[in-house]
Amino acid sequence: MTFVTTFGPQVIYHLRHPTRRGVLLGLAALPGLVLLYFLLLIPFTPSIRDIQKSRTQQPTIVMSADGKELAAFKGANRDRIKLADISPNVVAALIATEDHRFYDHHGLDFRRIVGATFRTFGGDLQGGSTLTQQLARNLYPEEVGRSRSLTRKFKEIITALKIEAIYSKDEILETYLNTVPFLYNAFGIEMAARTYFDKSADKLDVLESATLVGMLKGTSYYNPVMNPQRAKERRNIVLGQMVKHNKLDAKRLEALKKRPLKVDFERQTEPLGAAPHLTQFLRRWLIDWADRNDYNIYADGLVVRTTIDARLQKLANEAVKRQADRLQGVANNEWGPRAWAGKKDLVRALVRETPEYKAAKESGETDEALFKRLLADSTFMQALRQDKTRLQAGFLALDPSNGHVKAWVGSRDFAKDPFDHVQQARRQAGSTFKPFVYGAAFENGARPTDTYMDDAVEISLGGNQVWRPTDSGGPSYAPMTLRQGLMYSKNTITAQVMQSVGPARVAALAQAAGVRQSKLEQVLSLALGTSPVTLKEMVAGYATIANKGSYIEPFMVTSVEDRNGKVLEAWQAKAPEQAMQVATAQTLVDVMRGVVDQGTGAGIRGRHGIQADVAGKTGTTQDNTDGWFILMHPQLVAGAWVGFNDNRITLSDYWGQGAHSALPIVGDFFAASLRSKVVDAEARFDVLKNSSAPAAGPSSPVSDWFNSLFPPGGQVTPPSQPTTTPDGGVIPGYQPPPPPVPSQQQPGVGMVISPGSGAAQPGFVVVPGRPVVPQDRGSGGGGSGGIPILREYGVPDSGNR
Repeated sequence: MTFVTTFGPQVIYHLRHPTRRGVLLGLAALPGLVLLYFLLLIPFTPSIRDIQKSRTQQPTIVMSADGKELAAFKGANRDRIKLADISPNVVAALIATEDHRFYDHHGLDFRRIVGATFRTFGGDLQGGSTLTQQLARNLYPEEVGRSRSLTRKFKEIITALKIEAIYSKDEILETYLNTVPFLYNAFGIEMAARTYFDKSADKLDVLESATLVGMLKGTSYYNPVMNPQRAKERRNIVLGQMVKHNKLDAKRLEALKKRPLKVDFERQTEPLGAAPHLTQFLRRWLIDWADRNDYNIYADGLVVRTTIDARLQKLANEAVKRQADRLQGVANNEWGPRAWAGKKDLVRALVRETPEYKAAKESGETDEALFKRLLADSTFMQALRQDKTRLQAGFLALDPSNGHVKAWVGSRDFAKDPFDHVQQARRQAGSTFKPFVYGAAFENGARPTDTYMDDAVEISLGGNQVWRPTDSGGPSYAPMTLRQGLMYSKNTITAQVMQSVGPARVAALAQAAGVRQSKLEQVLSLALGTSPVTLKEMVAGYATIANKGSYIEPFMVTSVEDRNGKVLEAWQAKAPEQAMQVATAQTLVDVMRGVVDQGTGAGIRGRHGIQADVAGKTGTTQDNTDGWFILMHPQLVAGAWVGFNDNRITLSDYWGQGAHSALPIVGDFFAASLRSKVVDAEARFDVLKNSSAPAAGPSSPVSDWFNSLFPPGGQVTPPSQPTTTPDGGVIPGYQPPPPPVPSQQQPGVGMVISPGSGAAQPGFVVVPGRPVVPQDRGSGGGGSGGIPILREYGVPDSGNR
């Protein structure tokens, strides 16, 4: 305190009344202080090691199991090329315009700095940065900064001196031309040449080179697409600089100045690769791995080796595109302008969900005026209709023996719909869930030859509630084996099996087999696949069945290597977990062979001509909201889902069925895989066909009659009147006996309870006041509560009870 009191006034006095000696001492100390500040900034600039690494920056490459590149993870949309692959016109224009003493200095051009300083003080703002200083800003924008300050300039100088100490002049030029930005997400001269002139950098002529170099003064201001006149004027200045510094013959200048720009603009997009949904998932995973292991995925040249088979991935992409395009034509017809206009309530609900509606609503516009304006806007309504009625699909293929993912298609087009319908979308599985119901029954001692009556089913839920699952073709009123129940996807049989084994056992088996992330509601309707699940979970579950009941978690990455091929980390599939008995899995495979031999998946044999040993299952959910099909082969399990992102949009009864929407994708894929011999057509499951059929017993009139209807192996006599299944197949049947006379109903009006706007839920018809009496089917219950009636698809009317 005494020091401040004593010397403070003296310091203030000397500052206010400087002496000549004090001024000289202050001026002498100023360079020292500047030098000290300069030295203090050195630790806050990029290190020599960082600068050395930047010269050899390489993106991460994702490789398939068969050695094909699937994707490259780049920090920016650039293609790095050698200086020798860049047109000499570009180099000449760059040096003449930006740094004509480039080869004479060591990072700083003092003559240019002094000249720029005087011009700036004279009112003409000039930059004194060399190409090396500009490169320092381009390479390290965060460390160096962009602000106009002494600190930024000092950092830029320090970094430039480091670059000059490490790089040769040609390496500096090459790095500069590969990193400089040119708008439209184009980084580097190669991308700029493709973007503005649709050619590679080595083909650029003197005018094109001058145009691109001219943009460096201000890419937006001299943008040749948006500001062609300015760009041309700037181009001509560059040509003049080239003449001034002997980079261009002066005799050519006037003629060149008169030439037009001739821009051939095409925005360059980063290649998505063959499996974009998978690689985007891997990018997020790899960033986390790299952070933990001190690597940069955009610069360190890592190589990620995956389980994907590039041949199968290509076939999967083609199969999805072919079928989805075909179904889109159906959707365009079914949801054309006239049909769209007829769905007034739905359209108004969709309009309410748009950003345009919400923004206008927040601004105070009334509902009446808002709807009047938006519904009359043909451009807005057409865009809404096209967006909502754009069909989507997902596809996944696994090797059941080791869990290796072989093909992954998350949507029709990643650029238009990056949402992944393999791993992110949860949809009701419909009848593709039924194998878990029958599997639980087989685990519990049931046999494929066990018989249930295919009759109207009523299952008491308690509280005066009765579940009545139905099939689109109605019951046959005759006995049907478990084998046939699954083959023909009979809801009535499946519901009885579910009642027998209980939802808890079915849910437990499904979870053990692979449905492990989605929550399964332990209710009877789970038998018909009412709990939303992912395609990945379902294909994994079927892979467990194909792998003798042994679950292996789906597996995608085998190793990460450095740029020199050294393995940094390697992975193997997790140890198998026995989810069900081997005998149960083999029985399911054998029964599900029948699905493709003569059941709902018969199109695999007929339409696609696949004769290999395969088994599978179709699936269709409420109102044809979701179509599914999963096919098992000893070497490969593949599944597809088809639907719309908004489950209020559906296809018609025929095209919306899994047998007609999803099955063709899997069928095309498998047929092509077998033809190309990527999958062995001779491979066989380790179970004989119909191996679980009972041995022949003693003959009796009843058994003779039953066997005439249902011969061993679950086949039935040719139908006189075919009965359709919920999934669009035809059951080879027989002449059904007349149905029993139903009991007289008490008066009541059917009321439809529609599903919500979230995941599709089963529709119900509640019939108030109808009692359940023994004559109906002998079910317990009674009372006058509402009776929910669940169907696999289609909300039943009062005539289909």
